[in-house]
Amino acid sequence: MITVHSAACEGKPCIRGLPITVFDVLDQLAAGLSTDEILTDFPELTPGDLRAACAFAAELGRRNWPPPGG
Repeated sequence: MITVHSAACEGKPCIRGLPITVFDVLDQLAAGLSTDEILTDFPELTPGDLRAACAFAAELGRRNWPPPGG
C-alpha cells in the first residue's frame, strides 16, 4: 500500500507508512537491482510493496499524459 502523509517522508508517497519512498524503490529498479537485491537492502519490504510502487508510478504517468500543452 502506498501512503502519503505530510508528516512522513516529507509528504512524498511512501510504502505502507515506512520511511521508504516510492521513489527510493523506483530508483533501485531503474539502477538495475533485482527484486531480491532490493528486498535484501530493504528487508521490511515485500514483493507486493515493489509491485505497488510500480503500479503507483504507472498510474501517475497515466494521469499526467499527455503533458500540458502537448
